[in-house]
This record gives sequence, structure tokens and C-alpha cells, in this order.
Amino acid sequence: MPNAEKDAALVAILRPILGAPVVRWIALLGLCAAYLQGGFNKLTDFSSAIAEMQHFGLSPAAPLAAATIALELGASVLILAGIYRWIGALALAGFTLMATFIGNRFWQMAPPERFMAANGFFEHLGLVGGFLLIAWHDIRDVTGSRRASKD
Repeated sequence: MPNAEKDAALVAILRPILGAPVVRWIALLGLCAAYLQGGFNKLTDFSSAIAEMQHFGLSPAAPLAAATIALELGASVLILAGIYRWIGALALAGFTLMATFIGNRFWQMAPPERFMAANGFFEHLGLVGGFLLIAWHDIRDVTGSRRASKD
């Protein structure tokens, strides 16, 4: 069987599974998991959230900790609920990019800390890419459905 036929056969088998809405929601939950966990941890231990802001030299620490909690939980809810998903995704992309440059300055570290920080830096860039992809798909789907309804 030629490759194109094999690919089509494999897609025909996998599409009903991977194309299911529950699989998409589980994937979105996986992307939001760290932000949900982080937001809930900060919410239940606000003094540690303030200490984290102070550790990174951010002030005023308490308002920034509160804003971080609201952003992590609020944007995650938008993504998972599918309400203005693109806004939630862009918010978490921007937040993650900023936090990555604040918390993973591997270029300022000596080995072996540099190795772990560099890995964390690029893993977070992967999350940023994932959130940008969510926003891109959501905006494309919304604008595509508007165009289709006008036709």
C-alpha cells in the first residue's frame, strides 16, 4: 500500500478518537494544568505567593500576587469553557513569556543550574507556542464562522 493510502487509512482510524471534543478538552486541560494548580496554590497560601513575588524582585508584591492568581485561574477558565478562549490563551501566552524571562535567566547562571534553567526556559516557550496556537485556531474558527454565515 503506498504511503498516501496508509496515511489516509490511519487518519480514518484515528479521527473519531483524536477528533472527539473530549480529547480536545483534555488537551486544553493539560495545557492549563500548571496555571490551575499554581493559581489554587497561591490562593490557598497567599503569603507564599507574596514571597514568590518578592523572590523575583517584583513589587508591589501583594497586588501582583493577586493579579497573578486572577490571571492564572481566569484565563484557564476562559480556555476550558470556550468563552473568549483566544483572550485566555493570549493572556497565558504573554504571562508565560514574561515569567520565563523573569524566572529562567539561564544566560546569567553557571553550570549545572544553567542546564536546568535553560530546559525550563525552552519548555515554557513551548507552552507559549501552544497557547498561541489555541488563539490562532479560535480566532480562525470565529472569523471563519462569521464569513460562512454572511455567505
